[in-house]
Amino acid sequence: MNPQFERHSGDEMLHLTLMDGQVRVLLCETTLLTQRAADLHDASPVAAAAMGRLMAGSLMIGVMLKGQGENVSVTIRGDGPLGPLTAVADHDSVRVTCIDPHVQLPLRPDGKLDVGGAVGHHGRMSVVKDMGLRDPYVGQIELVSGEIAMDFAQYFTVSEQQPSLVALGVLTSGEHVLKAGGLLIQPLPGCEDGVIDQLELRSPMFADISRELAAAPKEELAEGWFRGMNPVLLDRTPLCYRCTCSRDRMERVMISLGSKELSDFIAKDEGAKVQCHFCNTVYSFSTEDLRDLLARASAKEQAGEA
Repeated sequence: MNPQFERHSGDEMLHLTLMDGQVRVLLCETTLLTQRAADLHDASPVAAAAMGRLMAGSLMIGVMLKGQGENVSVTIRGDGPLGPLTAVADHDSVRVTCIDPHVQLPLRPDGKLDVGGAVGHHGRMSVVKDMGLRDPYVGQIELVSGEIAMDFAQYFTVSEQQPSLVALGVLTSGEHVLKAGGLLIQPLPGCEDGVIDQLELRSPMFADISRELAAAPKEELAEGWFRGMNPVLLDRTPLCYRCTCSRDRMERVMISLGSKELSDFIAKDEGAKVQCHFCNTVYSFSTEDLRDLLARASAKEQAGEA
């Protein structure tokens, strides 16, 4: 084995180039973080697969964001029973939520999970990149299939003007995520036609990415898939499921409701609870807590009127 492809365990993103920089490749394994999301949301197999694919695709965008605090939010609003799904990713972490993670659907005729049926075949995918500028970058496309990989490929091609091959997959057994991950291949400007032809010929090799990852380590796959194309490993980034919620954030959310709504909560004298949609942590606020938040909200509103 080439020393640069020494095996590492765990979730990770490999960043490679092919043919002396003519092609960019991102290969990720996301098994552990997909299982984490499935456990947090008590997700059915098809919901876990949809969330896993969305997280892997979002991480491929997020890992290219290098600035401190930069992140990308990807939302898919299809006409399927899952409802809207949203993943937020940065350089090395991701979190995800969906409306109904308990959706159950029959397997497709080929025996695979019906992710497209759960997500829906019609709708939109939106990508919002927060890069610390005054206005975030926003890109939108119509869904191609709801299977998510083709939708990400469409996004890269249409919104970023970057033709791309995307493979995303989650392999499950009951409630267990056996393997999950993804592959992004992007011919860069100036890439020779012969190189693109080689990639097209090899594309069936990585179409079923989750089963490929189950059969061999990601490093071995990268060596085999791109043998003869001078693969060079530029970087490898450990990945994790990470939620950024905190009590302080939830306090700011409560204050943003305004003094009238906080006063209504206080009048009921029952306190309030706020639940994070990404990790399901519940933050409780007593009536006394709410009075403190009301004072802060009122002061903020008065300052805004001044």
